[in-house]
Amino acid sequence: MAKIIVVGSSSIDLVVTSSKRPGAGETVLGESFKTVPGGKGANQAVAAARLGADVTMVGRVGDDHFGEAILNNFKFNQVSTDYVEPVTHMESGTAHIVLAEGDNSIVVIKAANNEVTPGYIEQSMDAYSGADMVMIQQEIPEDTVTHVSRVCQKLGIPLLLNPAPARSLEDEVIENAAYITPNEHEAEILFSHLSVSEALRKYPNKLFVTEGSKGVRYYDGESEVLVPSYQVEAVDTTGAGDTFNAAFAVALAEGKPIVESVRFANRAASLSVTKFGAQGGMPTRQEVEAQM
Repeated sequence: MAKIIVVGSSSIDLVVTSSKRPGAGETVLGESFKTVPGGKGANQAVAAARLGADVTMVGRVGDDHFGEAILNNFKFNQVSTDYVEPVTHMESGTAHIVLAEGDNSIVVIKAANNEVTPGYIEQSMDAYSGADMVMIQQEIPEDTVTHVSRVCQKLGIPLLLNPAPARSLEDEVIENAAYITPNEHEAEILFSHLSVSEALRKYPNKLFVTEGSKGVRYYDGESEVLVPSYQVEAVDTTGAGDTFNAAFAVALAEGKPIVESVRFANRAASLSVTKFGAQGGMPTRQEVEAQM
């Protein structure tokens, strides 16, 4: 069983479904409202656990009812919370999501996730013992991402960086990461001075650009490879990228070849969009393998 550490955000998603996305100054009537567990770190941790990995979450929640719900959800999904410490007198992170016109728009409030600091990482070093892969995202402080990249480099643990939400990355972080998985929009921000093809060639077998319904593109050292996605009827695309990253990490940690790992991740991501909620559609290992 692959041992995966996820360093990142945990939140509660406040999800509105509407037939139309409102413009500036516009009010529309929605169709439904739900609260569900989310946060890019938590999503990836839950997805990896459902896919058969031994997962430990490193993060923070608020000392509120949302924080309690987040912790209970981790435990239900068999994610270790030994390194998820409530922050006193601070609210948990939230994501405010509008599902409309076949896609989503998201506003993230980091709150307690801002307390996933380099100092907190140092307090959690025991978690990394025997890890096969560390996953990290960017809903936590920028200096924490840099610090974790240094920790992984020092310990010799592969780091999978999902650079979302998009912001510029230090060269050191790019070099320390074993795998980087931006979508097309994030890739343009990260590598603004390069075309996608130029960036892929610069980082062979490291940079994997997710292109939604088209698939995932990378450079294998000899040629550019597009691994196509699986076509399904999408209900909710929230969390599809997190499912992809988790499945990719699990497959790589288990020693699968890159192209096979991407296919496995694409299949998992395709299944995740067929149900409501970031975590609601995240498949089990058995469900993915049955559809491969």
